[in-house]
Amino acid sequence: MLGTLITSKTRIKLLLKFFLNSNNTAYLRSLEPEFGESTNAIRQELNRFEEANLLVSLNEGNKKMYKANTSHPLFPEINALLMKHIGLDKVIEKVVNKLGQLEEVYLVGELAKGKNSQMIDLWFVGHEIDKKYLLDLIEKAEKMIHRKIRYIILNHDELKEFLKANGKNELLLLWKS
Repeated sequence: MLGTLITSKTRIKLLLKFFLNSNNTAYLRSLEPEFGESTNAIRQELNRFEEANLLVSLNEGNKKMYKANTSHPLFPEINALLMKHIGLDKVIEKVVNKLGQLEEVYLVGELAKGKNSQMIDLWFVGHEIDKKYLLDLIEKAEKMIHRKIRYIILNHDELKEFLKANGKNELLLLWKS
């Protein structure tokens, strides 16, 4: 769907990288192997995004780091469009609203890093979540969005242990009660 609206594959990859998870930062040379594109093509798109004020840059040593401009008026709309493109809006609607004791849902893995993936990795945080019912909802959501969903159920103590070991860079909070 997004490829029909935005013809530049590099532009789509940049949108996913920076606007799906606004905590993502990157510099030009780090994007080359990740995207499999030439640095020139990436540089052109980065410059366009920066000129439009969609990205902000800051210098860290000899590297120019890019990050989404979350104060841009279009940021929420771009983020929502990307969530719909990936299908996360439907997953949240289908799963979260029908599970009783759910407290938080996190996106982890490749998508949380801003890399496009056919696999959606989700962490459900709560207690007394009906696993059988959750599995049924996940299967229905997978059919709707045509992507595979991997998930785990954690309690708050398990989540805290992960955050101590890895930090928050790998997580994107999608929903909180």
